[in-house]
Amino acid sequence: MEKKVKINWKNELLTVGIIIIVSMIVATGLWVFVYKADFAPSGIDGVATMLQYGSQKLFGRQINAGVFTFVLNAPLLIAAWFVLNKKYVIYTIIYTIVISVSLMVLELVGCPQYDCIAEGTYNSHIIAAIFGGVMQGFSAILLKVGGSSGGVDVIGCMIHKKIPHKDVEKIIAYASYAVVGVAFFVYGFNINSVCLSVIEIFVCEKVTSVILKSNRSAVKVEIITDELHLADIKNYIIFELRHSATILKAQGGFSEKGKEMIVCLINYRQLPQLLGKIKHVPNTFMYYADVSGVRGNFAFNDADETEEDKALLEQRKKSSEQQSVKEN
Repeated sequence: MEKKVKINWKNELLTVGIIIIVSMIVATGLWVFVYKADFAPSGIDGVATMLQYGSQKLFGRQINAGVFTFVLNAPLLIAAWFVLNKKYVIYTIIYTIVISVSLMVLELVGCPQYDCIAEGTYNSHIIAAIFGGVMQGFSAILLKVGGSSGGVDVIGCMIHKKIPHKDVEKIIAYASYAVVGVAFFVYGFNINSVCLSVIEIFVCEKVTSVILKSNRSAVKVEIITDELHLADIKNYIIFELRHSATILKAQGGFSEKGKEMIVCLINYRQLPQLLGKIKHVPNTFMYYADVSGVRGNFAFNDADETEEDKALLEQRKKSSEQQSVKEN
């Protein structure tokens, strides 16, 4: 019998609310900064931007990019429904509908646009590309809640689903580059349009990276030492830095002697303390690297400790002190 999954409606409503807000932010960025600057952003938004620009020349009137955004995404999302996770597709559908409607509403109410030509200098185009990229970068929030901004993201995910060994990020990147290449011809063989697109994509990717990075930053530390010094370093990490650690058996490549490897996560502010400790431990070296994200607890927090935890910690600390006294 298939087990029913209980839906947390409070979380789902919160997620939908976040998607709606993000959609409106991205739509505002496109309308205010991008559409009058004569360049195309990445992905489906870029294609819709070029179609809006071209519609003025072809039909004598501008067709809102929101219409093209919806029309371009609709067949992709229908196909994705039969291939990808349903929740992912539903979130993406909500985003597509809201951003399309938002773009049409912004035009209807006559929302002001940043007019680069009126500013009189080309620097104003760069400002438009930067702020357009910043606001489009907010779409990274969709990835954190399990959705996407549609378009090339959906295409990439469907290809990855069918051909898992393909690199999705490369597929998305190539599609973005293709949009930039087409923009060169759409905007009258204007190399400035290409440069602005590159700036917008660069800024968008940087904002995306910042958003996707966990707000809990840490340093991963790996320490190689002899068994003789293992207890001293381990106890320092546990009792002074208030972190736990994982102990692994290792072997020296040249000496072929047995070694101990201590792996742990610490806070940035604790790194100088640990470096100072390791400096005075013979036959020991350590290397460390930034960790982009942390989930779960990696520290002994007083608020999270039970009475049993505190008793066990105190017992181990006393045992360690007694052992040190014996060795000395």
